[in-house]
Amino acid sequence: MQNQTAHPSGDKGSDGLSALQQRQVEALENIRRLKSKASRGLFSLALFITLSIGAVRDFDFLPSFSPQFRALLGRPPSSNMISAALMLYSFSAIILILSRMASGSASSSGIAHVGYLAGFFFFYHFAGAMEANFWAVFAAGLTILSLESYHSWTRCTEDIKKEQEALQELHRTLKKKHEAEE
Repeated sequence: MQNQTAHPSGDKGSDGLSALQQRQVEALENIRRLKSKASRGLFSLALFITLSIGAVRDFDFLPSFSPQFRALLGRPPSSNMISAALMLYSFSAIILILSRMASGSASSSGIAHVGYLAGFFFFYHFAGAMEANFWAVFAAGLTILSLESYHSWTRCTEDIKKEQEALQELHRTLKKKHEAEE
């Protein structure tokens, strides 16, 4: 059984009124949630830029792996192989984001992209090719994360607008109910 608040007048129409008020609260909560979701892309961008600051320094603030651990990992892939994988990943991610934008589908989390891009930074680091390839990963990351952030922001903005329109309609309905009760 739902917990409903009664209208102060105690009229029989209070169930409809409380349902409208509940919908109003839900709409306000959805707007708050969508505003929070719209800014998550900026968090991913900030995380990527922080990671990039470490990468441009070739992760000199982290302890180096011992020669035994490097031997255990084996020989790193060639710089050309990493670059080919980066190009494939970049184009695939961009096409996927653009297709979701065109179809109106929901956006995905940019955190996964930050993880993939971190992998490319670390592979270039282990291959000793960070200096020559930093800007390629950085440009790919900014492009992918900016597109993902823009998609998330526009999608959330559209949904916020719909919720605000529904909220305005609820306000009109509540106003009419109050006027009818008087």
